[in-house]
Amino acid sequence: MLTHTFIPLALLLPLTQAAETVLGLYIFSRHGDRTTKAYPPTKLTDLGYSEIFSSATWFRENYINATSPINGIEPDNVQLSQIAASAPLDNVLMNSAQGFLQGLYPPVGPTLGSQTLGNGTVVAAPLDGYQLIPIATVTTGTGSEDDAWLQGASNCENAEISSNNYFTTPEYLALLNSTQAFYTSILPTINTTFNASEASYENAYQIFDYLNVAEIHNATIPSSYLLNSSTLFQIRTLADAHEFNLAYNATDPIRAIAGATLAAQILSALNETVTSNGTGAPILNLQLGEYGQFQSFFGLANLTSLGADWIGIPDYASTMTFELFTEAAPSPFPAVDDIQVRFYWHNGTTGNASTPTAYPLFGQSNTTLSWNDFATGMNQFAIGSQADWCKACGNTTGVCAASSTLTSPSSGGKASPSGGGGGGVSRPVAGVIGAMVTLAVVLGVEGLIMLGAGLRLVSKKRLGAGAREGAVNPKN
Repeated sequence: MLTHTFIPLALLLPLTQAAETVLGLYIFSRHGDRTTKAYPPTKLTDLGYSEIFSSATWFRENYINATSPINGIEPDNVQLSQIAASAPLDNVLMNSAQGFLQGLYPPVGPTLGSQTLGNGTVVAAPLDGYQLIPIATVTTGTGSEDDAWLQGASNCENAEISSNNYFTTPEYLALLNSTQAFYTSILPTINTTFNASEASYENAYQIFDYLNVAEIHNATIPSSYLLNSSTLFQIRTLADAHEFNLAYNATDPIRAIAGATLAAQILSALNETVTSNGTGAPILNLQLGEYGQFQSFFGLANLTSLGADWIGIPDYASTMTFELFTEAAPSPFPAVDDIQVRFYWHNGTTGNASTPTAYPLFGQSNTTLSWNDFATGMNQFAIGSQADWCKACGNTTGVCAASSTLTSPSSGGKASPSGGGGGGVSRPVAGVIGAMVTLAVVLGVEGLIMLGAGLRLVSKKRLGAGAREGAVNPKN
């Protein structure tokens, strides 16, 4: 099994301090273990379901059914106005969202999950009181986890151009040439799916993904003696570099459009909690997405300044959590100046033996930020209105032809640092952007047509159509 561990770079802190009250939470989670992208459609495996459910159970124990839960949250019977969940409609991400919600709010049992009718008949709820929680659908054009190249699905023209530019850089070309012998050496382990011309850094992610799934699920792998720990680490590290360079570039921020729109949605959701004074807006937000969103956000939020680990591909079920809290009295709702934000990251499945760690955002040293400073920092790169998105992406047709009507000139579509009402990034506006782009991020490069370098990439559909004996086929 391929592993990738993020070395802790900050002190592990308890998620609620003695004098703190949590006011709201935004959880962004990667999906659980899945089948390989080489043979679509991808599916969430039983292992992936278990990973997501386990993480969610930990969040329930620490934020819902805890000694000091989120202020005002319903502990057992979910109150739908308190929770907002979203995911693309595909076999992996939507099912992961459902699994996560089952862990957050499990069945209530035969006593609470029943109803007595007027004639005295007792009707038991199905599945031991299974709780039905709506999940908003974010559309990316096709099934997200079946896409080999999701930057194209983003419809952001400048982002597509920017990511394509990586394949003309000296850095990419040097790695392509210097690693060719390495990829040729492991060809016997992948030649049931990849031919000799496809075994190169050009396909670093899909080769890693194929072997990662095989290491987890297959009892045998062809020529497995070639896959020692050093080789597996190099396969993973090369995929890390490949995907990070497609997801983020410091001199060309539009490449990280996925992280920019995600930042706007996070800020919008937390801003609703702040401005609603704790009533009428969700206080627990959950979103499921792909690893490229993590990587682009890490770059934009300057988390990469903490070390090279932050360019890596997050493991399945990884989470980043934004905790809204106060040290003041929570009732009545605290003033904006008394509200703070803390960012947590955890690589892989969360559990009591491995819990999230607090890290400083925006290159600062403190792991806690005032709400004002957090909003200001996120607004440095968040893209939260259709007009701003269209301008940044260079799109002028379709929805962008009339985008100027969606953003107030005074607000610029960004959240007010003061946490006040009128300039915030609205959830409807963030939803418009999300429907086009938010969850369309960099996950692979099989279908990418590179500009100016004369390099060829093989589409995942072609690889799937050419499946041969020995294909990786995890059991679900």
